[in-house]
Amino acid sequence: MDSISQIALGAAVGVAVMGRRTAVWKAALWGGVCGTLPDLDAFVDFGDPIRNMTMHRSDSHALLWLSLAAPPIAAGIARLHGEWDRFGRWWLAVWLVLLTHPLLDVMTIYGTQLLRPFTDHPYGVGSIFIIDPIYTLPLLAGVAGALRLGHAGGLRWNTAGLVLSTAYLAWSAAAQQHVATVARTSLQAQGLTAERLLATPTAFNTVLWRIVAIDGDTYREGFYSLLDGTGTEKNPDGQIRFDVFPRGTALYESLSGSWPVQRIAWFSHGFFRMTEQDDGVVRIADLRMGQEPYYFFDFTVARRQSPTLGPIEPQRVGGRPDIERGLRWLWRRALGEALPPPR
Repeated sequence: MDSISQIALGAAVGVAVMGRRTAVWKAALWGGVCGTLPDLDAFVDFGDPIRNMTMHRSDSHALLWLSLAAPPIAAGIARLHGEWDRFGRWWLAVWLVLLTHPLLDVMTIYGTQLLRPFTDHPYGVGSIFIIDPIYTLPLLAGVAGALRLGHAGGLRWNTAGLVLSTAYLAWSAAAQQHVATVARTSLQAQGLTAERLLATPTAFNTVLWRIVAIDGDTYREGFYSLLDGTGTEKNPDGQIRFDVFPRGTALYESLSGSWPVQRIAWFSHGFFRMTEQDDGVVRIADLRMGQEPYYFFDFTVARRQSPTLGPIEPQRVGGRPDIERGLRWLWRRALGEALPPPR
């Protein structure tokens, strides 16, 4: 999730754990600081754009390493404030703040390597967008109420914020399962198959969902709003409409021995596409983040050296979408209008 959400969650967890054992501002301050610590790996250069992408949320988000980091951080906080008698409680607070950071991240689609060093598998539920105000605002309101009211009533505000935000996460997971079921039903009704199916929310909401279905040499993209009518003039059969695009499997087979290509194929769980540009440059894009034709993670990985393909130093590329136009479409489509996606 975004930094504001992580700071708000860390502050809320810190206040909830420390309760009346310290000043609310101390619990909120150190909760917010510890809540953003794992994301400092974003400032580390691992060597190239693909390594930077796939090593983010790795060791700094591993539950084991964060658990080992909690005691010395808690000891420093307790000693700084002269609260050594409350070291155990500070330890618990710091530990929970550090662990809730990657556990929240895993609800997004990006991929969080929770179980390093035992496995580097990138876990991602994908039921919430990386920025979602409906999740963050209750946390901010709860922490603000706790800071303003102090121990007398403020802790209830903080608890309410945590409960509401957690309930929203549960809602997002339930909505995702519903959308996936609708997508599978639509594909079956249209005589289509899918080796892999992905349902993720579009930006800033859990009402409008994007579906990606991988089928051999192609992938399909469709959109479904929870407000779409069924059996209406707009949507008479209640099915999701899919657009089909080439996946570039021949390019992948030619470059499957290339580490950057292997890395994206692994990190994306197979949700990737490869394209060759007019100038012979080959690109690979992670299909999970963005929408056709714009993707957040799109990299050059090779160049045609007729008749073969030769690897090149990866570079992050890609055009910028018309954000204003995209947001207008998103709002209207989320409300159930049968609009084609902006391409």
